[in-house]
Amino acid sequence: MKKEIEWGKLGFGYIKTDKRYVSNYSNGAWDNGTLTDDDKITMSEDACVLHYSQSCFEGLKAYTTEDGKIVCFRPDLNAARMHDTALRLEMPPFPKDRFVDAVKQVVKANEDWVPPYGTGATLYIRPLMFGINEVIGVKPADDYQFRIFTTPVGPYFKGGAKPIKVKVSDFDRAAPHGTGNVKAGLNYAMSLHAIVTAHKEGFAENIYLDPATRTKIEETGGANIIFVENDKKLVIPKSDSILPSITRRSIVYVAQNYLGMEVEEREVLLAEIDNFKECGLCGTAAVISPVGSVNDHGKEFTFSNGMEKMGPVLTKLYETLTGIQMGRIEAPEGWIVEIK
Repeated sequence: MKKEIEWGKLGFGYIKTDKRYVSNYSNGAWDNGTLTDDDKITMSEDACVLHYSQSCFEGLKAYTTEDGKIVCFRPDLNAARMHDTALRLEMPPFPKDRFVDAVKQVVKANEDWVPPYGTGATLYIRPLMFGINEVIGVKPADDYQFRIFTTPVGPYFKGGAKPIKVKVSDFDRAAPHGTGNVKAGLNYAMSLHAIVTAHKEGFAENIYLDPATRTKIEETGGANIIFVENDKKLVIPKSDSILPSITRRSIVYVAQNYLGMEVEEREVLLAEIDNFKECGLCGTAAVISPVGSVNDHGKEFTFSNGMEKMGPVLTKLYETLTGIQMGRIEAPEGWIVEIK
């Protein structure tokens, strides 16, 4: 039986649900893992994660489809990305097949928390992994914990997606040859001062430029960027330090195979921003956030859709992708995993 929650009034925050999945790595192997009621983590004050930030995480959602099924969207890609992140951080990867199975287990155990279809709300799923044993010298941990918890969240945009204002940041998101292309917790820690500064200045997000030349657009603190050049062409910034967003990759496929658009993935110069008609930020939480204007140290560029509504091309992309996620549009093979 569904929980008695005003689903439409939910924000994007943490609500403790019934079960979470926990597996521990020790003596060179992951244990079998289990579901537990306990939402608390006990560790030493000298735990590696507290000092050297050896941690990573993922984010995905469970949905109730139009025909009443509970599904997840492409969890295999989250498993693969966490695998790659773990290798980069000298952590033992959690097996990809077990990752997907653990997602299924924890969603099934919390199915009463999955919001009903039509509410705009979803069940957010947060896998994470961190070094848990005592480490005083700078080195990787020996023992790790992998967890998945869930929380119901409301629609990211209440009352429709209004375009946001963003600014070109004076800070760098990632170093050349650094960790920008993996989902490490440390990437987000360094962005906090920049985002607080942006908010104080009246902007919703930062656009980060490439750290080497500071001339090329990369991404924001929490999302990839996509540009619409015209009704038939999408342009995606390309860089070795951009996180490979699952939403962005899905948008690329939808643009090419559902909407018949050309997609060009290449380096995008800040100087050419006025060539584009629309701009959006893409990620798990909002799917697509429309950008209305970009401020580059006082010089402001406004996209043709303005600040009132999402542009027509991004709207088509958004409606098609969310239609696939919610079961209104037939999905490519393997994209939708039903929780049984």
